[in-house]
Amino acid sequence: MPQRPLNREQVWLLPPTLDELIGQDHPVRFVAAFVDALDRARWAEMGIERDGEVMGAPSYDPWALLSVWLYGFMTGIRSCRKLEAACRDQIPYLWLTGWQHPDHNTLWRFYKAHREGMRKLLKYTVRTAVAAGLVDLAVQAVDGTKLAGNAAKDRTYDAEGLSKLLERTEAAIAELEAQNQGGEDPPPPRLPQELSQAKALREQVQSALAQVTAEEGPQRVNLTDEDATLMKGRQGFVAGYNGQAMVSPLKADTAQRTGLLITAAEVVTDPEDHAQLLPMLEAAEELTGQPAGLTLADAGYHSGANLAACAQREQAVLMSEAQKKALKDPYHKDAFAYDAEKDCYTCPKGQTLSFRGLKERESRPVMRLYRGSAALCRACPAFGACTKDKRQGRALEVGPHERALRSHRERMQSAEAKAAYRQRKELPEPVFGIIKEQMGG
Repeated sequence: MPQRPLNREQVWLLPPTLDELIGQDHPVRFVAAFVDALDRARWAEMGIERDGEVMGAPSYDPWALLSVWLYGFMTGIRSCRKLEAACRDQIPYLWLTGWQHPDHNTLWRFYKAHREGMRKLLKYTVRTAVAAGLVDLAVQAVDGTKLAGNAAKDRTYDAEGLSKLLERTEAAIAELEAQNQGGEDPPPPRLPQELSQAKALREQVQSALAQVTAEEGPQRVNLTDEDATLMKGRQGFVAGYNGQAMVSPLKADTAQRTGLLITAAEVVTDPEDHAQLLPMLEAAEELTGQPAGLTLADAGYHSGANLAACAQREQAVLMSEAQKKALKDPYHKDAFAYDAEKDCYTCPKGQTLSFRGLKERESRPVMRLYRGSAALCRACPAFGACTKDKRQGRALEVGPHERALRSHRERMQSAEAKAAYRQRKELPEPVFGIIKEQMGG
């Protein structure tokens, strides 16, 4: 079989245009079209001056710099130096910049100056997709994932650990200072590097210790990234953040879905998900311009307070149960029937538990206390399984959101709810997988 000739000095009789090198369906064209569609009001909202100065050396067009960053986020290139290399070597970036080559300093200065303003781009992209009829807002799902920060977890210390580290640092400084005392020799004009580093570490540790010992300060501080917190993920503990995403499916002509869209995103330092549900619902509604028909969430968001708040917002929500194991107990609180007229509960064996007063605990909601007869409980065949309190008998503590919890549990037992909830795994989990495994997030 003959071989094709190889000639690296090949010339064209008619040189191609830059546009011919990019296919009409190439995703970089979507980036260009999106940035082209931003009007002056959008640029002003981001705090980016669209027009250059009259005097001085020519600067790069903000259109090109913004496009480079957007396409970099899409393709997993987030380093300024890697973007600089891409603007020299990769045709899609060369097409975006019109064959210009912004260096890493230019790209970093642009990102640093407009980082907060560029966050508004998520809203613009989501609104564009909604306006184009691409998003199916009949359902959305929220989830969180642990994102490792650029910091080692063993650099996270509590007050005790910081105190011990400070003692070791003070001892090291004393030793280094003793080594640099040379009798009548004049002191060095500059601190030796090791001593300088030790003193800088001491200042850092002292600052961190002041934070963790403050009245409302954090329990732990990471010396590399003070914003990163120690939290448990699927692969163990990481020093990082809790990434939140609300995801909706894209509309399709058939039952086979063709894609997913993040309609809201946030990164928080709270390792728990409970407090993130309402902010994510509000963010998704603000970005899309309308509430979703149904929101799905896992057990990490399940609480009576969240269910009651969703009911107040008239937001339909399905959540996995946080007390699955406890609910299997035949004498769980849900097995006791409530009589609203008499304000009492009836246990599975028929005994009445009457209201006995309010129970208050610090930093917890006020609970209503119901209790049965100690004598009846001791004589009951369920004694030992239902309660072991011989002196007072079985008690129930009922919170302010008990009705919302019971109502939701009943709803989750329906075939319709179970079928709808099965969609949850198809929404945020693939998004997190793509971000972490394919985009290096």
